[in-house]
Amino acid sequence: MGDNPVENDPVTTSDDVVTEVADELSEAERQRDEYLDALQHLQADFENYRKRVARSSADAAVRAAGDVVVKLLPVLDAFDLALAHFVNVTSEEVAALTQSRGLLLDTLTRDGLERIDAVGVAFDPQVHDAVAHIEGDVDGEQVIDEVLRAGYRWKGAVLRPAMVRVKG
Repeated sequence: MGDNPVENDPVTTSDDVVTEVADELSEAERQRDEYLDALQHLQADFENYRKRVARSSADAAVRAAGDVVVKLLPVLDAFDLALAHFVNVTSEEVAALTQSRGLLLDTLTRDGLERIDAVGVAFDPQVHDAVAHIEGDVDGEQVIDEVLRAGYRWKGAVLRPAMVRVKG
C-alpha cells in the first residue's frame, strides 16, 4: 500500500484533480457560450420574424382598405356629377347632398385618401390620364386644362389617375 510514492503523494493527486476540474470547467464554459450564442441568434431571428409579420399584416390592412376605397370611388363620382348638375340650384336637398359628399370625402381623407383634381399643374402621366389635348402656349409645357374625372391616391399610391384634358 505504501510502495507507490505517487499514490501517496498528496501534491500530485491534487494537481491531477485540479487539471481535470479545470478541463471540465472550460468545457462547461464553452458549452455555455455556444448555448448563449444560439439563444441570441434565436432571439434575433424571432424578433425579425415578428417585425416581418407585423409589416406584412399592416400592408395587408392598407391593401384591404384601399380595395374598399376603390369600390367607393363611383359613389364619390356620382356625388360630383349630381352636384355639377345642381350647381345653380339652392335647396335643402342640394345642401344635404353637399353635406353627404363632404362627410364621405372628409372621412376617407382623414384615413389617407387624397383627391387628384388640380387644374393648371404640370401633366404627370403617373397621376393623370390624358383623354383630350388642346393647343397651348409655344413653350411646350403640358399643363392640366380641365379635370374630367377626379383621380385619387390612397396613402400615397395612385388608386385611379385623374382623367384630364391637357393644354400644350
